[in-house]
Amino acid sequence: MLHPSSSRFVSAAACAALALLASAASAQVYRSVGPDGRVVYSDKPPAANAREAAPTAAGGTPASGGALPYQLNQTAQRYPVTLYSGSACAPCNSGRNLLVQRGVPFTEKTVESNNDIEALQRRAGDTNLPVLTIGGQRLSGFSDAEWTQYLDAAGYPKTSQLPASYRRPTASPLAPASAARAPAAGPAADASAAAPAAPSVAPARDASNPAGIRF
Repeated sequence: MLHPSSSRFVSAAACAALALLASAASAQVYRSVGPDGRVVYSDKPPAANAREAAPTAAGGTPASGGALPYQLNQTAQRYPVTLYSGSACAPCNSGRNLLVQRGVPFTEKTVESNNDIEALQRRAGDTNLPVLTIGGQRLSGFSDAEWTQYLDAAGYPKTSQLPASYRRPTASPLAPASAARAPAAGPAADASAAAPAAPSVAPARDASNPAGIRF
């Protein structure tokens, strides 16, 4: 049988332990980037010379300046948008402006060299610029109404929902020079390599589907 004083001691110790557990459970954990670039987790607010860690995408790599809203990210994953453009191309500029103003995250591939042109022909079956692909759909030439119609059908928001920190990826050549200079694998390998499938063309319009949109 415990002495009354011993019982009071055990009770006080138990209460203290519970208080510590409650305090630990409610403590806020701060994440920051130290001067050496490492991500630091602490129960204390970051110092003035530390900066908050940037958000990361699902794959663990930093997003383009900021993570996309959930619904927009889902749409972009399901129907990725790629713009094929060229320099001194007014319709290309108009198409790019439409995507930017609407807040559509997209990849831009430039078509300048002969290798770029050949790659575009293989991918899209066309060399008229601009070319826009939305998922499996391919649109040749710029039409504000048509591009808007297809973006609406894919589920992209009509107004920008991109975070203020979002930065659009830099445009890159469709056929990088390093890839163009790579030696051929030989006739046998060339013969066995399957040509990349071109995105499907817009389906024929009918009375039940005036827009003729199918993804």
